[in-house]
Amino acid sequence: MPNVSSGLPGCAILTRQLGGNPAGTAAHMTSWLLIEQPGPWPSDALEQTLASVFAPGRLDGPRAAGLRPLLIRRPGRHRRAESGPRSVFVASGVPGNRWLERLAFEDLGSLDVAALAAGVPGHGERVDGPLFLVCTHGTKDMCCAVLGRPLAGVLGANHPGRAWEVSHVGGDRWAGNLLVVPDGFLHGQLDPGEAALVAKAALAGQVQPEQLRGRTSASSPWAQYAEIAVRKHVGGLRGLDAALAVAERPVESPDGEARVVTVQGVDHLYEVTVHRNEAAVRGESRCSGVIAPAAYTTDDIKTPATA
Repeated sequence: MPNVSSGLPGCAILTRQLGGNPAGTAAHMTSWLLIEQPGPWPSDALEQTLASVFAPGRLDGPRAAGLRPLLIRRPGRHRRAESGPRSVFVASGVPGNRWLERLAFEDLGSLDVAALAAGVPGHGERVDGPLFLVCTHGTKDMCCAVLGRPLAGVLGANHPGRAWEVSHVGGDRWAGNLLVVPDGFLHGQLDPGEAALVAKAALAGQVQPEQLRGRTSASSPWAQYAEIAVRKHVGGLRGLDAALAVAERPVESPDGEARVVTVQGVDHLYEVTVHRNEAAVRGESRCSGVIAPAAYTTDDIKTPATA
């Protein structure tokens, strides 16, 4: 059990103190089902909501295929559930097949979740993205609430209708977390000013590589890290699909864990050797117990061929 002593830092603060790097830590998500649920969220709020709409097991296959159900609510105070219409968004975040649609909560029961997981549109009214989803699920981890709410407040004021609080997206230690849908990029360790820069870039159809955890539809953490490494190595690669991992293979390494990831850039292919290093330092947090942030690193980026 985590040590809840008030004298210890939260997991997100401790991870920053230990020098944790968020690159390569995004949860795998290729499509989304976003259900508005006003009011406070208990730790199992998502499962409660899904159980009220979908039969047991109905979402198992779609979830395994990359569908991520999440709850959303408007930024602000959440003393009790509000009455009135509830928004539902569905989206796909796969390169070449990004889209966002809105439907009524009453239509959830007839939603073709298998088609949604496969990236097939046509479930509701097409809407223009992006949406900015900030994790504030404090009953999962207080760091998300403490560090997420200021982000949600700023984005809600600057981008009303686009900014939402969202339930647990994974990686409490990387709070504040910001997921951009349908672009499919998850950012972490953000303060409000950095979140504003992420939103500005997204509205221009671009990606802010600093504090980027990864492209959620990438095939692996290695691929996520390699894409970010290429963006930073080349500089100026801010387009949504300006760096896409297309292959990866394991290679021998003294640390025993390394892969060469082939990344398609704008004009070139890049081969990125990515190592996964065990944590060199560790510490104890009040909310997640011992934190020992492993990290991905690269020491070799080559351009073997012209695309």
